[in-house]
Amino acid sequence: MSAGAAVGRGALLVVGDVVTDVVARYRTPLAHGTDTAAEIRTLPGGAGANAACWAAHTGCADVRLLARVGTDAHDWHGERLRRAGVHAHLVVDEEVPTGTVICLVDSSAERTFLTNSSASLCLSAADWSPSLLDGVGRMHLSGYLFVTDASRGLAVAAMRAARERGVPVSVDPASAGFLKEVGVDRFLAAVASAETLLPNADEARFLTGLADLASAAAELSRRVPVAVVTVGGEGALVAEAGAVTARVPAFPARAVDSTGAGDAFTGAFLAARLAGADPVEAAKEGCRAGARAVTIPGGRPEPG
Repeated sequence: MSAGAAVGRGALLVVGDVVTDVVARYRTPLAHGTDTAAEIRTLPGGAGANAACWAAHTGCADVRLLARVGTDAHDWHGERLRRAGVHAHLVVDEEVPTGTVICLVDSSAERTFLTNSSASLCLSAADWSPSLLDGVGRMHLSGYLFVTDASRGLAVAAMRAARERGVPVSVDPASAGFLKEVGVDRFLAAVASAETLLPNADEARFLTGLADLASAAAELSRRVPVAVVTVGGEGALVAEAGAVTARVPAFPARAVDSTGAGDAFTGAFLAARLAGADPVEAAKEGCRAGARAVTIPGGRPEPG
């Protein structure tokens, strides 16, 4: 399959993380040792789950999710995923609680995460079955899966099964901070059979060691057929076969919370690819969803 080929049918399978987000939006500098007023909400989150919800929201009719949660929040997360139109297979961990992320969102809408991944990184090859690919046109992996040996084992097994069936795979590197733990060489080796990489600017720079984003995007597209680098309010760069093929501008938006903007881009991008769009057109849809995402609190589209 060429880099520009699109799959026109089938489901989207997302393998990733479901976590509980505690989103704290504050407007004055954090006051060390005392109180800082904040608007605080508990919301469903997780990079994989968010991307799945945005894919369903932007028109993908059959979105599936494989993730792991604790017994503490299984029903709550399952119901919210159903309401979002996602068919979720949630493996229940009897020993480890659902992951939790504290999202600190400042007055510029920039977010900082305090992350306890818990059950989400306990996915393992034992949770995988090739039958999960039945009827699937594309598979997407959250980069958080590559952090631990257990979840990395699942990611490798899933990618091998997808390759055998000719199902294209995309990977969101997920976090420059966690990539440092994994290591560049190990991560790039693990995703070598992917069709598409979807890093943000920091992740692209870290993975290539290149400060110039166009050069970084081009370099990544020598590793995989398509690299799409999101650049926040500046849109996205699309690179194929070692060259930048498009600079896609962002859509204007009044940002209140940037949590999940990259997940929104990913979900809409993948929905568009399944509908037959080429990478550049799909990136435009990703930018459109990202602009929508920053106008609402949390990482998912508003229900209904």
